[in-house]
Order: sequence, then structure tokens, then C-alpha cells
Amino acid sequence: MTVGKSVIVYGAGVSGRGAAEVLAKHGRQVFLYNDSECTIPNELQQTLAVNGGALVCGGFAKLLGSAELLVLSPGVPCDNENVLLAEQNGVEVISEVELAYRNYGGHIAAITGTNGKTTTTSIVGEMFKKLPVPSAVGGNIGFALSKEVEPLNDGAWLAAELSSFQLEKVVSFAPDIAVVLNLTPDHLERHYTMEAYGAAKKRIFTQQTAEQVTILNYDDEEVRSWAKESKGQICFFSRIFPLEQGVFIQDNNFVVKWNDVESIVCAVDDVHLFGGHNEENILAAIACGYFAGVSIADMAEVLRNFRAVEHRLEYVTTIKGVKYYNDSKATNTDSAIKALQAFKNGHVILLAGGYDKMTELEPMMEVVKEKTDLLILLGNAKERFNEAALACGVENIQIASSFEDAVERAYNVAVAPQVVLLSPACSSYDMFKNYPERGQRFKDLVMELAQR
Repeated sequence: MTVGKSVIVYGAGVSGRGAAEVLAKHGRQVFLYNDSECTIPNELQQTLAVNGGALVCGGFAKLLGSAELLVLSPGVPCDNENVLLAEQNGVEVISEVELAYRNYGGHIAAITGTNGKTTTTSIVGEMFKKLPVPSAVGGNIGFALSKEVEPLNDGAWLAAELSSFQLEKVVSFAPDIAVVLNLTPDHLERHYTMEAYGAAKKRIFTQQTAEQVTILNYDDEEVRSWAKESKGQICFFSRIFPLEQGVFIQDNNFVVKWNDVESIVCAVDDVHLFGGHNEENILAAIACGYFAGVSIADMAEVLRNFRAVEHRLEYVTTIKGVKYYNDSKATNTDSAIKALQAFKNGHVILLAGGYDKMTELEPMMEVVKEKTDLLILLGNAKERFNEAALACGVENIQIASSFEDAVERAYNVAVAPQVVLLSPACSSYDMFKNYPERGQRFKDLVMELAQR
């Protein structure tokens, strides 16, 4: 980067603040830009000021004169008018993930997909702790990736959860291991088409070389077809087919078979996660661990001790024989479908609805009809969800007036062997700041009911 030129970091959220801090500490003049008025910690203000940088709210065009680089937070779309203006002015535009990659010389296992990213990345992070080198977890799962890599040396391993938003503007990013878990409709309000959404996901492996590994879900036909587009070494995983080479389930065991050597990691029944989607997550994590050099025994130990990620099919408590599960992280229909399918015996009282992503509802409602005893709808999506449920023949539906009302309704009717499941198939923005806040509110309400 040219000495004397400034950097603009667009978006003053977690990723933006982290990127701005790292750049400023490396001696760059950084303008942390936000469209609307906001505040940042005093310590960060002082760090930016050392090199003449600052927080700037509004007036983006005025920053372009001296800028050579624009770093985008995940929430800023590529077709944003300010981003397009920067490109027209010859400013290089990259994602915060690309910035992290340029500043890090260690190893990366990068994980993307519509669903399962957080669980898979969390398992991989635990496996990496078994390696005799430093490790960390970052990206969409926690702090800014550029900040997470700061203390890591060249021998370290980083497990990175990456969304399509974070991958849109990567340029040279080439992780040692790239994982694509699945692809189903999501974020079409930003990407507009499934082709564009898929193209963003593919950027996780576009720059890989033959020495690197691309791990793909064999059971997802679209993702499987991407093998021909990667220059990396392809490793498939499958919960349905025993593969000639790859990671798969056979005789109720998780199995790795590579270069004619076959190893059983552990039995499916040994792990605490349940549902077919979690089996896929575990298979992908095993593949990551294997190629990063984690031993079979260490992977087995991690899997036997791992518990569900918070807000992802998370067991809350049992009230009068009825189990309550928090799946607030199910922000799209495919995720809700997988949650419902995890309950093999059905008898689910499902709480669904929230900020509507306007995705197709018929596939979900067919599963709702099969698995639920009662569908309780809430949020701004409730009317559209209700129409779709009725059209698919779902018979037992209630409309809640509030989130609290939905939980109360479920409590009032639930009897064993039924389970109560919050799996909204929607974002949370109509009622909550984010899905963790929604999940926490659900858990709080359930625990209040348990103490009655």
C-alpha cells in the first residue's frame, strides 16, 4: 500500500471496528465510515487519531480524494452507491476477510454454506486446540477475522466461519482448507438470484491451488457439481453414500477413507448432536481436522464431548415431560426443515415467523404438515406463513399476538411426548436486534414457565 494514502473502513460494527483498529496499529491513516450517526469506544477513537484518522458519519465522497483502499464490513453490499463510487474513482475494494488474509501467514480452514457454519466451525475450532500450535476461531462466528489473526504466528491454524457477504469481495483469499456445507435459498434480498448467491459462496475456493483442499457435500447435488470448478484437491463427505474416498457414515460410524487407508472416528451414537444436518456438520469437521493433521483419537474425543452450539437446536429444559428447544439460529426455511426432521417421531409444537426473507414456503410447510401437532406463527411473516401453511393442508395453526404470547400458547397446550421448538425460518429484525437476543428471550420465558 502506498505510504501517505488513507484507508476507508465502511461500517462501524464488530468487523469494521476490528479492521480499523488493526490498520491503525499498523500505522495507516484510517477513516472508519458509517452512513448514520454512531459512536465508537474512546480507545478506538484515540487509536485512529494517532495517524490522523477518525470516525466519519456521512459525507463519503469527501474521503475518496486520498483513499487507496476501501474495506467493506459484511453488512455493506457490493452494489451500494458509495462502493460503486469508490470503484469508479480507482479505489481498491476488498472485504474484511481479504484484509485478514493479507495480514496473516498461517493456516486457514474456511467454512461456508447456507446452514451449519457455526456448528461446524465450532467443532473444527475444538479439534484445532488438539494441535501443538496456536489456534483461533473467527469470522461470522465472533470477532473480526483481521483482529483474530493478529496474535497468531505462521504455524497457527484458524477456523473461519464465512458468510456469502464476507466472501463477495475477497480477491487473493486462498485457504488451506475450504468447506462448502450446502446451498439453499437465502439472502436473496441482497444477492437477488441463486446464481449470484452461489457465486459468492464459490469464492471460498476460487484462488486455491493443487496443494490445498476443497471439501464439498456430496449429498448436495449443486455443491457436488462445484468440484470441477476448484483447482484444489477434492474431498467429498456424505451421510448417505459410502464413498470410495472421503468422509462418510458406514455401519453407524463416522469413517475417513483416504489413500486406501480407512479409519473409524467414532460411532454416530457417541455424539450428543442429533439430526441429519448435524451428521453432515460432523463429517465436514472431521474432514477439516484430518487435513489439518488432527489425530483420529483426538477428533473422536472432541466429538464425544461437544455439545450443541447456543441457539442451534439447543435443549433448554423439560416442563411436565415436554422438552423445549431453542433453534433461534434457524433464520431460513431450510434450516427450520432440518430442525423439524431431527425429531424423527414428530409431535412438534413449532414456533415460526419473524422478519420475512420472502423465500419459497411450500417445501417447509410440507414438512410442517408431517412433523407438527401445532404451528404457532408470529412476527411480520405470520400472515404469509399462515397462507402457505393452509395451502399445504396444515390444519392446526394459531396466530400469536407477540413473542411472549407464542411461548405462552405453546406451554398451555403441550403434553408429552410433544416437544416445543422455536425454529423461526426468519430473521429476527422485526422484534429483536439479532437471533441470539431472540433465542435468549425464548430461554428466559421458558425458564420462567418452569418455575411457576
